[in-house]
Amino acid sequence: MDASTAPTALFQRIEASFLRQWLMWHLGARLVRAEPGLCEVALPYSERVNQQQGGFHGGAMGALADIAGGYAALTQLADETEVTTVEYKTNFLAGFAGGELCAVGRVVRAGKRIIVTTAEVMHLDGHGKASACALMQQTLVSVPKTY
Repeated sequence: MDASTAPTALFQRIEASFLRQWLMWHLGARLVRAEPGLCEVALPYSERVNQQQGGFHGGAMGALADIAGGYAALTQLADETEVTTVEYKTNFLAGFAGGELCAVGRVVRAGKRIIVTTAEVMHLDGHGKASACALMQQTLVSVPKTY
């Protein structure tokens, strides 16, 4: 790994928190990218994330969007801070099986008290085709880091 591919300090800080997310570990999600105001998380298809008809479960999609938006918000805050979700709304656009989900969270507004984010969840099939899967809007607040 050279300087151009080494993780940034911001990525390392977000990753340290992400690795404490046991649900994400259980589901098989991974942190892909963390930049100021943006976070990308991926989730491969597996029996851990499917529903009874074989597609990705809506709960897994919602959790992935929540995490992407939450970590996008965290990129805007000081090191000794974490965030917690106050509410989110998800629109499910289409169901998919196989491949991988990719959620990109973006900060819409980082205020003094609340942070509003959005997340777009895309499905990537085995051939690289991307299709819209879900959209989320979220409100978060900062909380003291306790670890």
